[in-house]
Amino acid sequence: MKKTNIITLSIAILALAGVILSFTSAQKSSSADTYEFTSFTVVESIVPNGIGRSRIITSLEARDYKEFTSVQTEDDNTRNKSDRGEIRVKNFEETKLLNFFNMGGIRFQNIAANDAIINNKVSTMLNDGWEIVNIVSGVESVGADTDPNGIYITRFYFKKKKA
Repeated sequence: MKKTNIITLSIAILALAGVILSFTSAQKSSSADTYEFTSFTVVESIVPNGIGRSRIITSLEARDYKEFTSVQTEDDNTRNKSDRGEIRVKNFEETKLLNFFNMGGIRFQNIAANDAIINNKVSTMLNDGWEIVNIVSGVESVGADTDPNGIYITRFYFKKKKA
C-alpha cells in the first residue's frame, strides 16, 4: 500500500512538473514573438454631384515615430518642431474608388463597386499572412446647407509575425 502511494505521488509530481514546464515554455515562445504592423485608409467622398475623390491609400514607406516625438514636461513645454517635409510620405499606393454620389444623387452601384475592391484588398492581405487587428471609421461632414463637403474614412489595421 505504501509503495502504491509513493508511485501515485511520483506520477502526480511528474504530471505537475510537466504542466508547469508547458506553461513556462508557452510563455517564453509567445513573449519572444515579434510582429510587424501595417494599415491602409479608405477615403470615400460624400460630396454631392460626384466632384469629390475616393481612394484607398497605403504607405510604402516606414516612419519611426520617435524621430517626430517630443516630451512635454512642466519645466520644458517647447513645441514639437519636427519638419513636415521629413514626416511626409511620398511613396504610397493609391487605389481609385468611386464616389458615393453622382449628379443624380447617391449611387448604390458605386458603393457596391467600392465594397468589392476593399474586400479584395482585405482578402489579399489575409492570404498574405496578415491578421486584422482593428477597423476604425469616421465621417467628417457638418451636413448643413452651407457645407457641401464631407468624407467617410475607414482605417484597417493589420499585424503578422515577423519571420
